[in-house]
Order: sequence, then C-alpha cells, then structure tokens
Amino acid sequence: MKNFNKNEITRLVTFILVTLIMSSCRNNNIPSTNINNPSSIINIVNNGTWRITYYYDTDQEETNNFIGYNFTFGANNVLTASNGTITNTGTWTITDSNSNDDNLSDLDFNITFANPAQFVEISDDWKIMEKSSTVIKLKDVSGGNGGIDYLTFTKN
Repeated sequence: MKNFNKNEITRLVTFILVTLIMSSCRNNNIPSTNINNPSSIINIVNNGTWRITYYYDTDQEETNNFIGYNFTFGANNVLTASNGTITNTGTWTITDSNSNDDNLSDLDFNITFANPAQFVEISDDWKIMEKSSTVIKLKDVSGGNGGIDYLTFTKN
C-alpha cells in the first residue's frame, strides 16, 4: 500500500470538500423549465377551437347554455364564441399571480364577455386546475356567497 505524504492528503481532502460543496449548492438564478407559465397555456389554447363541455355555476350545471358554441382564443386577447349563426366577442388573458412559483393553480385564466347574460356568467378570473393539449379545467370561488364554479373547455 502506498504511503501518502502530507501534501497529497491535503489535496485529496480539498478535492473531496470542494466536490461536496459544489454538488450541494443550488443556483437560484437558473431559469426554471416551468411548464406552468402563462406561455404554455397560451400556446395550447391558441391552437384550434374549443367548446365548453362542463359548466357548473355554484349550485347547478349550466353546460347546455353553451351547446353548439365554438370558442377561439385569438390574437390580441380576442375571444370569439360562435354557433354558426350568433357570434359573441369578448377578451381573454392568462396571468401569473405568483411568478416565483410554478403551481398551475397560481395561473389565472381571465374571461370577459359584456353580453349576452349566459356569457357574462363565465366572465371571471378562473384558476387553472388542470391542463393538457385537449382539455383545460377551471375553477372559481365566488366572492359573494363562496359558491364554487367549474368550467371545462375541450378542444374540438
């Protein structure tokens, strides 16, 4: 067995310590590969048309109010809902209520329609509960009565 001299032992210990320190350090300045940022949702909804496959308003299901309507989340935040005869235009945005966190429910899916009444009902700042390339599930806790609303868009 080889006898180590003092300099070799010092170098070996220094190497081990530096390696341990380097491997345990975290660089918080590295951008995350956040798949739950606004851009990821925008890219999904900008692709194709969507329909409402579930809408529950506090105490009752109201999905039937949107049968036949196709929704297009267009450029410049223009939201169009058309059933072939009637077209309603509103706005939409995706905002991140906490940019230091990649929690999906920190993203707000904001929908605004001025009319008609059933479209005004879905105007809100929805929390995104689930997303895929074909389904976006949203939830909102009503401020006034604390009721919970659910809205699901499914890609056509």
